[in-house]
Amino acid sequence: METIQQLLNRIRWDEEFGQGDFEVGIYDRIEDSVEFQPLENLHMEKGHHFSFTLCIDSKELTIPYHRIREVHKNGECIWKRNRM
Repeated sequence: METIQQLLNRIRWDEEFGQGDFEVGIYDRIEDSVEFQPLENLHMEKGHHFSFTLCIDSKELTIPYHRIREVHKNGECIWKRNRM
């Protein structure tokens, strides 16, 4: 199984695979639920291997990659984290 970083790189660099609407399911610890965000809201900076920035309503949140639980492409789940 590929890691979340490998999948996100594939979406970014594989032109054919990267076509479509992607949503990322991020675990919200306060709500104890998975909230989906469009992939465009995630900003991954070079050199940041453990977290990304999520922009929601002009707020920037730093979130660790391990909180990503699912990735959907065109409404279909293409990646899901194994339970720890």
